[in-house]
Amino acid sequence: MEIDLTGRRAFISGSTQGIGRAIAAKLAACGAAVTINGRDESKVQAVADELGVDGIAADVSTAEGAQAVLAALPDVDILVNNLGIFAPTPVLEVDDATWQRFWDVNVMSAIRLTRGYLPGMVERGHGRVQFMASDSAVVIPEEMVHYGVTKTALLGVSRGFAKAVKGSGVTVNSVIAGPTHTEGVEDFVYSLVGDELEWDEAQRRFVAEHRPNSLLGRLIEPDEIANLVAYLSSDLASATTGGAVRVDGGYVDHILP
Repeated sequence: MEIDLTGRRAFISGSTQGIGRAIAAKLAACGAAVTINGRDESKVQAVADELGVDGIAADVSTAEGAQAVLAALPDVDILVNNLGIFAPTPVLEVDDATWQRFWDVNVMSAIRLTRGYLPGMVERGHGRVQFMASDSAVVIPEEMVHYGVTKTALLGVSRGFAKAVKGSGVTVNSVIAGPTHTEGVEDFVYSLVGDELEWDEAQRRFVAEHRPNSLLGRLIEPDEIANLVAYLSSDLASATTGGAVRVDGGYVDHILP
């Protein structure tokens, strides 16, 4: 199976590191003209240079930032709503400002970009939109309810947008990513299991103690997430829309999400 994205332009929000960066690299390797995104202009430029792609520095968690992206890049064929933040906090200690920040970053950024790019995709009769969700969308983590709830919202938003463009040749899906090995997750893992352990042992202990449902028994690598995103971005996935597609290492204990 060969994934060829030649002639397609892709935009990935929040893509200077972690899963977003892996997705950008994978889509570029498949031939897409990729534009990455982050808030720090120097970091965006450095990563863009390393990957051989374009970059737009903008805070898409704000209406102004999203509009700046749409003005600089009016049309795309592939939109990956990857931007997201997480942080463990007891739910009774999450204040209004934190709830609003998580909503703006994790949900509204995706809604604004999708709303901006979908009409052009429909007009052209082709497009791919993906919302990067999480196992936390359906297995709400006790230590970060506020994060899980935003990812649950993305499942509904994705399904709704898919219905809005039915029969158009545009597909809209969410991707349920399982516990993944990124820079931020390393810090999170060590905060829970202690920083005196070697990484391989630390992640094994984290999965065993804090994510025991995982059938993989380890954290997922970002490239493994990117492989699914590349497939969903391609013509091969033309009949997959309105779905919540899992690349979770078997973590979610349901036959269907």
